[in-house]
Amino acid sequence: MKDQLRQIIETVLTDLIAQNSLPEMALPKIQIDRTKDKLHGDFACNIAMMLARSAKMNPRQIATLLVEALPETDFITRVDIAGPGFINFTLSADTAQQIVKTILAEGDQFGRSDLGSGQSVQVEFVSANPTGPLHVGHGRGAAFGSAVSSLLKTVGFDVHREYYVNDAGRQMDILATSVWLRYLQACGEELVFPSNGYKGDYVLTIADGLKQEYGLSLVKPATVVFDDLVADEPDGGDKEQHIDGLILKAQTLLGDQAYRSVFDAGLNGILSDIRRDLADFGTNYDEWFSERSLMETGVVDKAIDALKEAEMLYQKEGAWWFKSTEFGDEKDRVVVRDNGQTTYFASDIAYHLNKYQRGFDTVIDIWGSDHHGYIPRVKASLAAMGENVERLKVLLVQFAVLYRGSEKMSMSTRSGQFVTLRELREEVGKDAARFFYVLRGADQHMDFDLELAKSQSNDNPVYYVQYAHARVCSVFRQLSERSLAWDKTEGENQLPRLTEDHEQALLSMLSRYPEVINSSAMNYTPHLLAHYLMDLARDFHTYYNAHQFIVDDVPLSQARLTLITAVKQVITNGLSVLGVSSPETM
Repeated sequence: MKDQLRQIIETVLTDLIAQNSLPEMALPKIQIDRTKDKLHGDFACNIAMMLARSAKMNPRQIATLLVEALPETDFITRVDIAGPGFINFTLSADTAQQIVKTILAEGDQFGRSDLGSGQSVQVEFVSANPTGPLHVGHGRGAAFGSAVSSLLKTVGFDVHREYYVNDAGRQMDILATSVWLRYLQACGEELVFPSNGYKGDYVLTIADGLKQEYGLSLVKPATVVFDDLVADEPDGGDKEQHIDGLILKAQTLLGDQAYRSVFDAGLNGILSDIRRDLADFGTNYDEWFSERSLMETGVVDKAIDALKEAEMLYQKEGAWWFKSTEFGDEKDRVVVRDNGQTTYFASDIAYHLNKYQRGFDTVIDIWGSDHHGYIPRVKASLAAMGENVERLKVLLVQFAVLYRGSEKMSMSTRSGQFVTLRELREEVGKDAARFFYVLRGADQHMDFDLELAKSQSNDNPVYYVQYAHARVCSVFRQLSERSLAWDKTEGENQLPRLTEDHEQALLSMLSRYPEVINSSAMNYTPHLLAHYLMDLARDFHTYYNAHQFIVDDVPLSQARLTLITAVKQVITNGLSVLGVSSPETM
């Protein structure tokens, strides 16, 4: 409807300019908004005020010219000029009711569009280091990334969901060393576990599996392992040098093949858990992309060579540095250390180049807000290699803070003291967790209230929306129990009987759904859809409490049953986009 109005207004203005009723000028984008008060009609347009300066005319004078030139349509019954020059449009009753027929005809396709048709987009999200189970902080990125991907797919984009597996680098070496040290303890070796090793119970589980598979074949005496190492804190040592020394000892004492076995045991054990947790959370991927593959296939070296060829790297103190300050970064960045090892940043440069080379029209990275400073340097590397940085969109997600009552829960993977995503899902359910995670804009701070998420009350947003769906289902069960039936054709024919204020409010709310989907998708804002569903549920519950649907007046009853069937369909469609179920009983 907005597009139709926009096109009509643009045509009229073009004609007015051609007729010299308005001076020659460029037309801005015509904005059509829904009115906040039904007394002002259904839609409002401020184009007269936008043109006033260019036309050197009073906005009401422009509005009058435009309104007088508007053609008659069968979907607009009244056009008014309000305030300084707003143009308000009131839809005909037939047009308002048509939305119900459209919803029932299109079913689960209602709200879909072809806005993104022919365009491909890659969405990379979560991508947590496989050094421990996913915790509730990661859950927000999972819910947000899933919802954004689903929204983009709903409006026609070809969406590729991807998880970047950080299966190389220092943190993975710390994990492998932690697993090996726990394995040594399980085999009877006495040792002091490093203060910054990974301490969670999951490490013990992986170490036990290692012992079952390899027996004592990987055991080295603890005295040899810890010989000549820098002391760990708090005894005046250096905990980072201490753990790095242990990593080197593990690699040297075990040798390449045995160390890779320990490394892969940690990686595969945790990664399989991550895969299962995300699948159970309703988050699935088209590809799990290995960082290690970038190194093994030479992609990292090729990216570094490309930067050297572009004269964007220089040597200092034995290391290779990228000139990221030339692109607005706060300082230059190391890509190859003085020992010849490439940095995590070098892998990230190669990964983004790989994304571009795969031909996606748009590349979306969903990162935690703590990666904010990383954006300029990644974009700088792409620009330095001659790529269009506008193809890259980075969306930042604030980590959710979980509370149990007044107690704030820990999120430390190293310490092993944290609430996992699996525990959250088992306690509050997938639906509640996913809906709560997308209730606020991703860049806004979020406190996750466990007790509210578990409650069965109208204060619980997901319960409130799902209960609206279940209530519609209960009406139809009552209908069946009375040996009555809904006649869709008769119901659609009787839609003019829907004259109550609550019914008109629902009709207006239903017609907004496609607009909300489009806006949520194109702006990467799934919270707008979540709030729309809450508003729709509110209007339905108000209607439910004020009126009977199964009444003696059969034509009216059929009209109302048809209306609430449309409500049920839209709730189902919207919740499905967010990865939330629509229960029939609660």
